[in-house]
Amino acid sequence: MARDRREGLEIKVMNPPTNNATAQTSPTNLRRRERTSFEEFRPFKLWFPWLVPAIVVANIVLFAISMFINNCPKNSAKCSARFLGRFAFQPMKENPLLGPSSSTLEKMGALDVSRVVHKHQVWRLFTCIWLHAGVFHVLANMLSLIFIGIRLEQEFGFVRIGLLYMISGFGGSLLSSLFNRAGISVGASGALFGLLGAMLSELLTNWTIYANKFAALLTLIFIIAINLAVGILPHVDNFAHLGGFASGFLLGFVFLIRPQYGYFNQRNNPRGYAAPSAKSKHKPYQYVLWITSLVFLIAGYTVGLVVLLRGTDLNKHCSWCHYLSCIPTSLWSCKSQNVYCESSQIGQQMNLTCMANGRTEMYKLSGDNPSQIQQLCSQLCS
Repeated sequence: MARDRREGLEIKVMNPPTNNATAQTSPTNLRRRERTSFEEFRPFKLWFPWLVPAIVVANIVLFAISMFINNCPKNSAKCSARFLGRFAFQPMKENPLLGPSSSTLEKMGALDVSRVVHKHQVWRLFTCIWLHAGVFHVLANMLSLIFIGIRLEQEFGFVRIGLLYMISGFGGSLLSSLFNRAGISVGASGALFGLLGAMLSELLTNWTIYANKFAALLTLIFIIAINLAVGILPHVDNFAHLGGFASGFLLGFVFLIRPQYGYFNQRNNPRGYAAPSAKSKHKPYQYVLWITSLVFLIAGYTVGLVVLLRGTDLNKHCSWCHYLSCIPTSLWSCKSQNVYCESSQIGQQMNLTCMANGRTEMYKLSGDNPSQIQQLCSQLCS
């Protein structure tokens, strides 16, 4: 800027316009600025996921401990992968999942309904979700847990996801105890299905904040349907899946509720700014779902425990419920056969005969061990 004192006039010298203003208003730069402002405004905190990896490690360690306690070469005449020493697996005919015997799992806390009912060992409803029947079983469940659980823990934190995991696992064990009284049950499948159910309820209760709502909903329903369909196969405890899924679905309305965006916007308004209308933290339907789900959870768990401890077998009162667990086809049968053997012992030699198939075999015993005899009988009749 220069001044001409002779005329008493002020002359302003302006630089010619550049392309900066045009560049700033270009569509590309506008999108970049919108992206930057969105990244600076993060209403939902991202958590560092450590609980889900810790659960994975704990499950693998407990499986290794169960194999150490099982000690197949000492308790069984035949073992798979005997070169692993006491970590060798039970014979494939006895346990095709490459794992320990049922007696070892029962000793470590597997779900045995008779012990829960008659000896009041309710703690087995929790301990069974930390045990697995074999290598294939633990790998499948842990890979699923990593895929599902880490994202949920990042978004909602370890406290809510940890409670959801444990309570859903308990719900799966509870429903399994009410309908599946044959044999023992182990695995984290109920807790995993609880996470899937929670993802579905989280999508529904936070419906307004999702962009591709119906695409996300259809994808999640497809994944859930495929996993539930696997439960109709024999030797899969689908009641644990259903119980875990129902528990997780209700818990999602309790633990995974998000505040609406308008609530965060009004909190970030400058001082003195008068908002046209104050936004509540949650929408009315979110409060209704929260209260309803909590009531259903408390009532369902209370009634289920009372029925279980009274020893009531719900299968006798539900003629079609067994189809939820297994659907018979020409390829497999859903009937579980009881294993019985006749035995005669001379010194350390025992002759076992399976009553189901008539097979007979001589075994050398290391001592008077009823669980070892039962394992040999199961192997002979398989």
